[in-house]
Amino acid sequence: MNPFKQAVLITALFASHSLSAQIEERGGVIDKKAELIKIQDGFTFTEGPAINRMGDVFFTDQPNNKIYKWSAGSDKITLFKENAGRSNGMYFMLNNTLITCADEKNELWAIDQDGNEEVILSGFKGNKLNGPNDLWVRPQGGLYFTDPLYPRDYWEGIREPEMEQDGQHVYYVSEDRSEFFRVTDDLVKPNGIVGSPDGKTLYVADIGANKTYKYDIREDGYLTNKTLFCEKGSDGMTIDFKGNLYLTGDGVTVFNKRGEQIAHIPVPAKWTANVVFGALDRKTLFITAMDAVYKLEMKTRGVW
Repeated sequence: MNPFKQAVLITALFASHSLSAQIEERGGVIDKKAELIKIQDGFTFTEGPAINRMGDVFFTDQPNNKIYKWSAGSDKITLFKENAGRSNGMYFMLNNTLITCADEKNELWAIDQDGNEEVILSGFKGNKLNGPNDLWVRPQGGLYFTDPLYPRDYWEGIREPEMEQDGQHVYYVSEDRSEFFRVTDDLVKPNGIVGSPDGKTLYVADIGANKTYKYDIREDGYLTNKTLFCEKGSDGMTIDFKGNLYLTGDGVTVFNKRGEQIAHIPVPAKWTANVVFGALDRKTLFITAMDAVYKLEMKTRGVW
């Protein structure tokens, strides 16, 4: 995630920006009559949207250390959890357990439906992680997460702001948590991450190099055949059933499975952090951007 402080200072400059800014679309992914709708503002920096089996989206206001829930049925937002470990990226397991990148102490958390948390990971090879940022759980079990370094003010008294690991990498944790190993060691600053619907391909945004790569996923969790997907990095990302990839930063930019740009969704905010497909039919694009969250009706159906 980009440091939110600088972005917050200029959020007000974009407050009057029209939500009906021109959507560029040539891939048949967005409903022709759709308009970007602001669901709610008043947050500080929204991040980490994750969808549960009912189509509800949970997202974080990371600076305020809270997780909120957007109900797809009522279109209302309610507070789900305070003291949320400064959670950033999140993802729902099939059993409705919410896995979060708890940035406060550089951990991975599992949160049940009542908001009770369990620390499932707190370090690697005897050292703290840099700061788990985003994650994806593959259908076959096991999860991948990115571990870049973004020093936080709230680390004071908890840890030093320097790098804890020997670089900024991507890691894999097996479903039974018995295996935990690094799967990349040559990225500048990995951030957004998502996998294909069949669980065979992993996409990782190297926001430090402004590139996104794709990998083949082996059965044992290791990655092979690193390939440049597009010359653009991303904070968060999602994917639809056609294999189109949705990257964030300057609004939402959509690439087809060949890495060709097919759409751009402008968002009236200095920084668009993350995106996920919400609602029961997975046809509502839910967007977190600065102090607000937005939605856009889509023609294509998302996966997660």
